[in-house]
Order: sequence, then C-alpha cells, then structure tokens
Amino acid sequence: MSRAFVREPDADDGHEDEPLPPDSPHPYYLTAEGMIRLTERLDRLAGERDAIAGAGAEPGELQRRRRLAREVRLLERKRARAVLVDPAAQPRDKVSFGHVVTVEDDDGGTRRFSIVGEDEAAPQSGRISWLSPLAQALLGGEAGDRVVWRRPAGDLGLTILSIEI
Repeated sequence: MSRAFVREPDADDGHEDEPLPPDSPHPYYLTAEGMIRLTERLDRLAGERDAIAGAGAEPGELQRRRRLAREVRLLERKRARAVLVDPAAQPRDKVSFGHVVTVEDDDGGTRRFSIVGEDEAAPQSGRISWLSPLAQALLGGEAGDRVVWRRPAGDLGLTILSIEI
C-alpha cells in the first residue's frame, strides 16, 4: 500500500487519555510567587506546544508536542487545585505557611527558611516544603520555642529566633 493512504497520527492522538501521575493527597498550597511561577511556566509550555505544527511536523517534533501537551495538562490540573495562601492572613506570632523563619541550632549556627508549597521547595535556597520534616517541626512554633528536627542523620534541636512574612 502506498504511504499516501496511511493516516499519520495527529500530534495529540491518544495522548489526552495518557494517564498523568496521581495528585498529592495533600492540599496544593501555593504562595503568590509560586502561583506566578506556575502560570508563567504553563503559558511558556503551552506556547511551545502550540508553536509545533501538528500537520507535516517531523516525528521528533510530534513526540515533543505530545510531551509538552502532557506537561501542560499536568500544570493546568495543578493550577485548578491550587490554594493560594496569603502569609499576611496567617497568625504573625506562629510559624505558618509562607512565613520566613530564622532558627538557631544547638551549635549556635543560624539559618533562614521560607515555608512554601511542595513544588516551590528549593532547600538549597532555603525554601522548604510545608510537608517536610523540618517545616513540620517549625509549624505552629513561636519565637523563643525550641523544636526538634527529626532527621535521618540524627535529631537536631532548633530555637526559633524570628518569624517574618
């Protein structure tokens, strides 16, 4: 049979049904900055996806379009689930989502952590997920409280020095 009569798959054929990874069982909390980053990434990827022509595109481009379409669907789902949390609406005297916490460890070293959403976390930059063991130890604490951060490397005592928005 001539290739002229073989139907080429469309860019998204059968991939709308491709399962996405399951959602986290936890609320999808985001800071305002996290929502901005999510929306910017979604818009960028949707633009890249749309820039790849469906008809006449090379097979590699079709695969890339499928990957981009899947990622766009995932980000759209996350945005739909997002719960935007305003740190200023949280109690100012207790560590809450979106707050920046300065702590002192048992050795006298100080560190600052921002408590953010799951996908916003970047521990090397001091942004920790609200679900992390460190954040769980800090949440609800007040300045002056001593908490214990349970780590695989051993427990570490921390004193909360300050809470900022």
